[in-house]
Amino acid sequence: MKIEPNSVVAIHYTLKDDAGEVIDTSVGADALVYLAGAGNIIPGLDRALHGLEAGDTKQVVVEPADGYGEYNDELVQKLPREMFGGIDTIEEGMSFQAKTPEGDVQFVEVVKVEDDGVTVDGNHLLAGKVLNFDISVESVREATESEIEHGHVH
Repeated sequence: MKIEPNSVVAIHYTLKDDAGEVIDTSVGADALVYLAGAGNIIPGLDRALHGLEAGDTKQVVVEPADGYGEYNDELVQKLPREMFGGIDTIEEGMSFQAKTPEGDVQFVEVVKVEDDGVTVDGNHLLAGKVLNFDISVESVREATESEIEHGHVH
């Protein structure tokens, strides 16, 4: 069976940056299982795997727009320490949930701590980066009606 929308796919992957450094891998762990076409993985990778079948391998390059988006300088803000009430120690690398003006939840990472404020970055860690995947398709099957209805693999 070929990968198409509403198929359940198991892949092993190794993700590298443009310098060839490994960012993440599933090799040696459980395969990544997702529902094709349901937004479970980044769009560029999802599209690039359509038509493959179990046993296929492929190298995929995903540009930022089809991955985690372009880096947005407006998502970097310096906030007053008072906004972190109840937290005794704030350090670089810490992550917090914040609410957007629209009421959505957004994750931010502390990138700088100073006496007069805390600088946070709301960009995804991989925003603005070209993503290089080595993919091995382990299995492909039809999704159940329940998986399609819920938009994820059970």
